[in-house]
Amino acid sequence: MFDLIPFGRHREDAFSQLAKTFNDVFQDDFFAPLKHSPVSFRTDIRETEQAYLVEAELPGFQKEDIEIDYAAPYLTIKAVRHEDQRMEDSKQQIVRKERRYGEYVRRFYVQDIEEEGIRAFLKDGVLKLEVPKRQPTRSKRIQIQDGD
Repeated sequence: MFDLIPFGRHREDAFSQLAKTFNDVFQDDFFAPLKHSPVSFRTDIRETEQAYLVEAELPGFQKEDIEIDYAAPYLTIKAVRHEDQRMEDSKQQIVRKERRYGEYVRRFYVQDIEEEGIRAFLKDGVLKLEVPKRQPTRSKRIQIQDGD
């Protein structure tokens, strides 16, 4: 009964219209890659004055399965799994065959880093990256000389 407004359409106040638009945008499938994905992996990122420290959980991966690439301004970590388990009986007939293949990728937007100084370590399924920051150049005050 309160929704009826004579001689016009139902008008929403500006705040409720903005809230509806905001909710519609974030329910769109466009943002699906930003949600938790099963083909991703968890990372922790810390920042010090000198570097960014990245820890990525990659259990079961060998260092040969992991690629780290920096193409300014994106740091990409990619891990590829090629696992094939077979169980055969005495007649070489396959009783069970399990395959797991997958590619896990994370990209990070980073600027002003020393790409030559990036170091990576893999231990106990945790990849640790040390990404040094480019040190800002110090300004030099230039004194004006007396001219002739």
